[in-house]
Amino acid sequence: MKRLFFVLFTLCCTIAAQAAQYQQHNLQGNTLNIQTDSGQLSLTFYQSDVVEAFYQSEGVKQLPSFSISQQSQPQQLRLTESATALTLGSASLTVKINKAPLQLSYYYQGKLLLAEEQGYFQQQQRQQQPQQHGFRFALSDSEKLLGGGQRVLGMDRRGQKFPLYNKAHYGYSTESSQMYFSLPAVMSSNKYLLLFDNSAKGEADLGHTEPGIMQFSAEGGRSSYVVVAGDSYPALLNNYTALTGRQPLPARWTLGNYASRFGYRNEAETRAVVQKFRELKLPLDALVLDLYWFGPDIQGHMGNLDWDKNAFPQPEKMLADLKADGVNTILVTEPFVLTSSKRWQEAVAAGAIAPGLDGQPKTFDFYFGNTGLIDVFNPKAQDWFWQIYKGLSEQGVAGVWGDLGEPEVHPEDTVHAIGTANEVHNAYGHQWADMVYSGMRRDFPSQRPFIMMRAGSAGSQRFGMVPWTGDVERSWGGLKPQVELALSMGLFGFGYIHSDLGGFAGGEQFDKELYIRWLQYGVFQPVYRPHAQEHIAPEMVFHDSDTIETLRPWLNLRYQLLPYNYTLAYQNSLTGMPLMRPLFFSENSLADEQNAALMDEKNSYFWGDAFLVAPVTEPGVTSWPVQLPGGVWFDYFSGKRYAGNNRVEVQVTINTIPVLVKAGSFVPMAELVQSTQHYSSEKLTLHYYADPSVECAKGEMYEDDGKTPDAIANGQFELLNFYYLKQDGEQKFELRRSGDYAGKPDSRELTLVVHNQTATPKHISVDGRYIQLVPQQARFNRMQNVAWYDKASKQLKVKINWLADKQQILIR
Repeated sequence: MKRLFFVLFTLCCTIAAQAAQYQQHNLQGNTLNIQTDSGQLSLTFYQSDVVEAFYQSEGVKQLPSFSISQQSQPQQLRLTESATALTLGSASLTVKINKAPLQLSYYYQGKLLLAEEQGYFQQQQRQQQPQQHGFRFALSDSEKLLGGGQRVLGMDRRGQKFPLYNKAHYGYSTESSQMYFSLPAVMSSNKYLLLFDNSAKGEADLGHTEPGIMQFSAEGGRSSYVVVAGDSYPALLNNYTALTGRQPLPARWTLGNYASRFGYRNEAETRAVVQKFRELKLPLDALVLDLYWFGPDIQGHMGNLDWDKNAFPQPEKMLADLKADGVNTILVTEPFVLTSSKRWQEAVAAGAIAPGLDGQPKTFDFYFGNTGLIDVFNPKAQDWFWQIYKGLSEQGVAGVWGDLGEPEVHPEDTVHAIGTANEVHNAYGHQWADMVYSGMRRDFPSQRPFIMMRAGSAGSQRFGMVPWTGDVERSWGGLKPQVELALSMGLFGFGYIHSDLGGFAGGEQFDKELYIRWLQYGVFQPVYRPHAQEHIAPEMVFHDSDTIETLRPWLNLRYQLLPYNYTLAYQNSLTGMPLMRPLFFSENSLADEQNAALMDEKNSYFWGDAFLVAPVTEPGVTSWPVQLPGGVWFDYFSGKRYAGNNRVEVQVTINTIPVLVKAGSFVPMAELVQSTQHYSSEKLTLHYYADPSVECAKGEMYEDDGKTPDAIANGQFELLNFYYLKQDGEQKFELRRSGDYAGKPDSRELTLVVHNQTATPKHISVDGRYIQLVPQQARFNRMQNVAWYDKASKQLKVKINWLADKQQILIR
């Protein structure tokens, strides 16, 4: 029986059983080129902690890297040779190259990080099936592996095998191994990040077939991988996004509220929904038009990519009116041009449609009609497609929604400009985003691009991509995996991953509790965009008054948190740190790095440094379990104090979910506005959460005009820094401001709110000047440079006029 199995196996596939053998080497700058008996291996250090291994076997086609954007930085590398091995090292990361057989091992600060098992391999499948190539690595026994992109498999994907092929999963809920946005990358509990730099259809096997082996394989593409090291998980992410590119700072309005559905059918309906928000005094900053903007029906019109003037007779006036009202309009676009659309002949004549094997425009049937696919890898197609976007932007369209960009249907016999469908599939959305982003930066240099897309690849964040989690089922099962999906993407630079709030697909009747819970969670996700099939309204304005009034304070809080949230966006653009952060990123937990519970935690997360959020994902509950990392935590709503490194039950009502604030946190908030168009930081409320366990703390707030591109690079911003020191019975707050931008306030009315202040202070001063402590809130509200202590809530409020670059508040 064993012999029969062996014969069958050898008939099915043949593997390059013999690993390559070393012949000679040459070090040029940051790259070590090694000649082998089967080709060349190049090892390139991009940073001290980042190295690429690029195997170029003879006769194997190589595609360009879509992921790497960084130029290799000059490094002081050490190269030594023995009879059996080469050793190449930077200041912290060392690669040991075994000569025969060729095999690589990686050491960080002297400790083994990762080792190839067989390393690079080629595998010929049975009879006319495509050749596979890839890499094999050894895994340590207790190692956890996070990543792989959008999957609902639990945070730790060790033991899983899944496709690397972007594919729609309509109506998913609590389980999915293949979704819209796959990433050929993992982050290990052993503190390395591994990127398989390949755009082709493939597979990841993370110890599923062989428990101690991690294998990546693909049907062509690039035979390269990158090892990223670092001394912490945030450092891994920082190094990785330096390599693949960081998300540009979005416009401030991106963090506001969106009106969106499938879909608004005409101009009157579009204007009416905006008016409804304004009448009910519910803030709104953006409106999304789904496919009815270019045709009256779901089917038959895709590819028109122009206004249906019967439904939208005056689009430019409508766009201008909405903009004047503080509402930015986003249009859906797709990369498919139906043969029945108004642009089919134009697209064919422009050479924009990807051909088939016969060289003619490839056509095929899918849900929306008979279609061709725009070849975004072809410069002619890019030029044609971009001119459409350019025209829409000139009309006043503020943002692009790129849908179906997996692509949703992608026949294998499609031939793109640089390769076949399977060779480039996972880079399609990435290339599309690149085209839109580059065109926007070139032709609209004063505008920060907004590009929301369903699919991309590693590195797409550098084009400002705002991905979402696809057509999730409108159910409690659909809500449950949203934190896992967001965290899994955020670990690889996608800081603006978000869900269709309320759920998109299905649902026979309105589930009020589910809707409320999803939109409460949405306040603490990067993009606040309710969106759904229209038979149940996704917009809160169309629901009963109780639903609206339950959610009103949550939406208001979203807008009051704009200074805090915009600062998270600033931090993301500098370091790649996502807005939603996993609990194992905590710096002050007991043995966090080894804490399996925190690494596996998929139901709660940090929102920036200050907040811990645990969405309620089951109906009818009165309490919700929360795993607390180290430190001290306060319930945002009740003020109740919790000790960290503990699992607690937090009491909830329909009006609350567990939102906790870490002791020692600064949380800046602004006055409520109905649109970010009216946003101002001239009046700031700065919350500080005091606790005896925290003797010193710091925070920051980033401010600019909310719209100028490259504001950070050009120094067109202001940083507000906050410091706290408790010493000798005194509490000292120091406020600093530095930098400049057009429209910066000359001064600010700042109200410092000190939470958990257990006693009435005896003396308060600002820069040595006495501040009066008044006994009534009414007097505090109408006076300046004054303080008030609320014994019931244990809150001390100090109101000052912040003029100087540096001011100090002393409390004793």
